[in-house]
Amino acid sequence: MASRFLTLADVTETLNISSTQAYALVRSGELPAIQVGGRGQWRVESSELESYIQRMYEQTRQRVKSGHFED
Repeated sequence: MASRFLTLADVTETLNISSTQAYALVRSGELPAIQVGGRGQWRVESSELESYIQRMYEQTRQRVKSGHFED
């Protein structure tokens, strides 16, 4: 059974981004997450990460369709 929650390290690996970028996504609220434990470590629900990915696909499609995209 897949884990319900992912660490930010898991997110960075899945999206192939830096830890700074993952932290920024969470802190901005763009990628919903919770803080758990005494040290307040961030956890992202697997379904939230999947929703984020789908939103990014849709935003990319809209940018390409409108001609406003960069390499």
